[in-house]
Amino acid sequence: MTRAALLVLADGRFPAGGHAHSGGAEAAVKAGRITCAASLEDFCRGRLHTAGLVAGALAAATVLGTEPRELDAAADARTPSPALRAAARRLGRQLLRAARASWPSDELEALAREFPKGAHQPVVLGLAARAAGLGPMDAAHCAAYESVSGPATATVRLLSLDPFDATGVLARLAPELDRVADAAVRAARRVADEGVDALPAASGPLLEVGAQWHADWPVRLFAS
Repeated sequence: MTRAALLVLADGRFPAGGHAHSGGAEAAVKAGRITCAASLEDFCRGRLHTAGLVAGALAAATVLGTEPRELDAAADARTPSPALRAAARRLGRQLLRAARASWPSDELEALAREFPKGAHQPVVLGLAARAAGLGPMDAAHCAAYESVSGPATATVRLLSLDPFDATGVLARLAPELDRVADAAVRAARRVADEGVDALPAASGPLLEVGAQWHADWPVRLFAS
């Protein structure tokens, strides 16, 4: 295993398409739920413990060898919003392109054949981590971090928020991110005995509602 691969995979400059998505922040800003660094922190904390936990567990379970098709179906079941499901598959397709170029593997090629329109991003993330020689905790950390870094970065553009304040939000959430990643891996390890129902199904209804609202906007800065 090379821990440096984790830095490559989690780097915001890795061409996985995440820069075009706000993680629900654009809709939350429009609705007045994010107005400053403090409300951004509240938003990110909620997203971390819901979408971040679920994504982390799916990614970790993929690294541990659970069948990707089964996990993709589990991701679908945990994503009620059609707009979010579509966004997750677009991100998965883009991440898979980047991962195949970076860490060629038979498993990534098989996933590309099986899901020509894209698998859910956390499933692709887990298989990319596996191809890069990373472990389930690495994949869970990467997924959890992405769940908060996207909104934090987007809010700098959306609100002209001071980048130092946005980064401070991420730094303050770091201990919780570690705990969420740990919980995600514990759940993923139970899948071998209990099936995918052992994975968390934490939900953020406002994220789902906001995603559907956002998808109908005629003009927007971010895809989701």
